[in-house]
Amino acid sequence: MILYWHRRDLRGTDNRGLARAVSLSADPVVPVFVFDPIILEHASPVRVACLLEALEGLREWYRERGSDLLVARGEASDVLPRLAAEHDIDAVVWAEDYSGLARERDRAVTAALEDDGVACETVHDAIHHEPGSITPNEGDHYSVFSYFWKKWRDREKREPVEPPAADALADVMGEPLPSRSELGFDEPTATPQSVTQAAARERVTEFCSEPIYRYADDRDKPAIDGTSRLSPHLKWGTIGIREVYEATERAAERAETDDDRESVTAFQRQLAWREFYAHVLAFNPETVTENFSGYEHAIPWRNDPDELEAWKAGETGYPIVDAGMRQLRSEGWMHNRVRMLVASFLTKDLLIDWREGYDWFRRNLADHETANDVGGWQWAGSTGTDAQPYFRVFNPVKQGREYDPNADYIREYVPELEAVPADTIHDWPALESDRRVTLAPSYPAPIVDHGERRERAIAAFEQARGE
Repeated sequence: MILYWHRRDLRGTDNRGLARAVSLSADPVVPVFVFDPIILEHASPVRVACLLEALEGLREWYRERGSDLLVARGEASDVLPRLAAEHDIDAVVWAEDYSGLARERDRAVTAALEDDGVACETVHDAIHHEPGSITPNEGDHYSVFSYFWKKWRDREKREPVEPPAADALADVMGEPLPSRSELGFDEPTATPQSVTQAAARERVTEFCSEPIYRYADDRDKPAIDGTSRLSPHLKWGTIGIREVYEATERAAERAETDDDRESVTAFQRQLAWREFYAHVLAFNPETVTENFSGYEHAIPWRNDPDELEAWKAGETGYPIVDAGMRQLRSEGWMHNRVRMLVASFLTKDLLIDWREGYDWFRRNLADHETANDVGGWQWAGSTGTDAQPYFRVFNPVKQGREYDPNADYIREYVPELEAVPADTIHDWPALESDRRVTLAPSYPAPIVDHGERRERAIAAFEQARGE
């Protein structure tokens, strides 16, 4: 028999790993998920809540087909050999993950299984093109996205994989899922969106029916539901990347104008960014803690603890920055334009190490993916691959005016400003102290002067670069 090990592919449809497991033997496949304490050590309450919801949905999917999802707790390198012995397993199959932590775990699992005479096979499933398949003439990966994108968009994509037939799945009965508290996690402060296979498919259908044609224009406006909101589903694998891409291709075929088609391409470009960062991480696992750029110890980060806490709490006195940080705490998600803005504010205005921001996002984002978040934070901090130039510092006042002109997004997450006119909200850092107190006595004054901090950040990076 074959055992299929689910990790971050919590679905039955368009699952290349599961399909491969089914193809290896005439015997039914035994599906399993392992709560590994080594992995859970890096988890958070909001992500464990999403994980349990996605697993409950996956378990129901198996039960509808007369099977079940086995669940076990313990280090995977101990648990999987034990399950293989119990079920007379010949081989274990799983889908690749690209972080250093995941690969270290997988090496330990492979060694333990092979010591017991159990074969192991891995499948690339989470991205279209596995690391090492899109490369420059010299080198193992691209470090500039535009070059990667040119090859990615022209490279043939695999079609979605059909789900296995019911009789290809083993008639097993799993133990109940552990509770969040049994796994050692508190109740999350955020209420994230639903993360199930059904919710993922519904969201893809909805997004590709109409909003995708406005994506190029709406994606930067946080008050508008103009993004796909698929990131949690891609993170947990409640939908396959091939199914998502196929839906965008069908949308492109239905497009009535060139602008519509360009908008679809703009969204596909975001899928390519996700894959670009996965390739970078696969070849540079050390970038989770080290600057890709190389000038590791030269940047004079200030790391002021009070300013860091104000940023985390959404109490910086810059309304759109605070709205984003409060959305994160409330929903376990943040609009992408605002993610870039709050990251720039932390690393440039506050001159706080990007790793502090990465760690906060890791703990609070429902859609945290190591590759995406490391890549995004190093981009904002001007230390990564294809990073934002160090002298480009987002102006939070201008960003608020441009992308949330009516301050609808700000008011939603910063209720202290609910009765304040939009222009005044955007002018908040420049207002006299007495006027701020009159308008919104419970909302803070700006903790820094953006203009002064911008000049300081540029000077600090120039010094670090030896310019």
